[in-house]
Amino acid sequence: AKAQGGGMLLALLGWISSCVTTFVPLWKNLNLDLNELEVWNMGLWQVCITQEEGVVECQAHGSFLALPPELRISRLLMCLSNGLGLLGCLLTALGLEGWRTCEDKPGRKRQLLLGGGVTLGMAGITTLVPVSWVAYNTVLDFWDETVPDIVPRWEFGEATFLGWFAGAFLAAGGLLLACSARSTTTATPLAPACRRAPAARGLAGGHHLHPKNADLVI
Repeated sequence: AKAQGGGMLLALLGWISSCVTTFVPLWKNLNLDLNELEVWNMGLWQVCITQEEGVVECQAHGSFLALPPELRISRLLMCLSNGLGLLGCLLTALGLEGWRTCEDKPGRKRQLLLGGGVTLGMAGITTLVPVSWVAYNTVLDFWDETVPDIVPRWEFGEATFLGWFAGAFLAAGGLLLACSARSTTTATPLAPACRRAPAARGLAGGHHLHPKNADLVI
């Protein structure tokens, strides 16, 4: 039960963090040397400019096909991750021991728990892949020697680190839940011996009654 509770908590934290990572425009940060009062932030859906006065201006990406390949595929994978995370949490909730659903079918609850754990693990992978891909390309562009030093370079944004944590939480939560489902599958409850005691006593008592009844009849 503790493993299931811990796995569910990690899965929920990972899923919420993954949803936040998907939509915040903080995947890349850019500081302009010419105008240090402006900070550019790029996400999967829009680009925002933050000025010193605290004014934030955001503009959505013009076209999906005009985006770099890593951003296009990252959009699809992150949306897939959010859907898988939600599905995994729902399946896991139905398979937890504390819920009354399918109590008369323990095998079905184990299947739901195992399916939820596997789904959450897949959600973790589909979160780590796009975040790591964008981070890898950011590193390549930052150390590209063909670009003049005067040109400003994109750096890691806060969403990159949040996405790594989200993927790790989802994967760890799914692994805990899947292992807890396997442990409950291998554990076979032992039938208590006291259940058969009354029947044995009844049979023994019957044998002792026959002689008494025979004497009374005689």
